[in-house]
Amino acid sequence: MDIGTVTDITAEALYLVIITAAPMLLVSLTVGLLVSIFQTVTSIQEQTLTFVPKFLSIFISIMVMGHWMLGNIIGLMEKLWTDFALYIR
Repeated sequence: MDIGTVTDITAEALYLVIITAAPMLLVSLTVGLLVSIFQTVTSIQEQTLTFVPKFLSIFISIMVMGHWMLGNIIGLMEKLWTDFALYIR
């Protein structure tokens, strides 16, 4: 296996990590922004107020998007194991 192949596999894996984590990060960002706006409007300065809504929203997003995320990860692993004979040369 040459350096180009290793670089391609690494780039594909990092891209998959970014694409897989993006839905949860965007949901967390949106909920955090909404809670921050709510705190600003109501003058509530409780630091722990953002934890529960973010936790619940991430949990729900994993439940909704989990099948898609797992499908992407399995697809990459199947591709890597299918081409394993080519990599060990």
